[in-house]
Amino acid sequence: MSSGNPLTHAVQLARETIPPMHPAGRPFVLGGIAGTLVLRRFSKRLGVVGALATAATAAFFREPKRVPPARTDLAIASADGLVSLIEEATPPPELGLPAEPRLRVSVFLSVFDVHVQRIPATGVIEKVAYRPGKFLSADLDKASDDNERNSVLMRTSDGHELVVVQIAGLVARRIVCEIADGDKVDAGATYGLIRFGSRVDLYLPPGSKLLVRKGQRTIGGETPIAELPTLEG
Repeated sequence: MSSGNPLTHAVQLARETIPPMHPAGRPFVLGGIAGTLVLRRFSKRLGVVGALATAATAAFFREPKRVPPARTDLAIASADGLVSLIEEATPPPELGLPAEPRLRVSVFLSVFDVHVQRIPATGVIEKVAYRPGKFLSADLDKASDDNERNSVLMRTSDGHELVVVQIAGLVARRIVCEIADGDKVDAGATYGLIRFGSRVDLYLPPGSKLLVRKGQRTIGGETPIAELPTLEG
């Protein structure tokens, strides 16, 4: 329902157009604002540079609202970005899964992409495992094995195992994960964030029907990555 007050209507439009910011970005933005105020005391030009840098930081931490598909038999994208690799690979050993290859879809995030990560399906978190590592460029094949990462094993409401892995990149130095073992989660919900430039791997169960191609762009929380197989019994 539209409001008769033009100012109220304008504020509502702004809220719908400008995405909210993830809480992890608040210290950086507040620091940027403080730095901008200091710079303005010395130079208006420096103040403008500081304001632009602060705005860019706020944009990096944006957390837009997403609407997942209604179907429950899909694994959806956990991140915005570019599908950089599609291959068979063994899930991270720290999750304790059998050392058997599964189809892995890797999405590379540039610094311009939304950097929050989202749950690929509704279900329960079975294990969260962090492992320190290197900070190679996230678009390299060996980044999945060598880089710092945070791995999540979840079971969907239909009984499928999904593994989603946050991988730090060349300039990323912080992985944020806000879920824990036993948490019940909904498809498309935000669960973490990586700063600044990174990669997210999604491991699919055998029999999944792939719905994306290498080079395709994904929208986290919305783009279907694969159709999950029907479980017998």
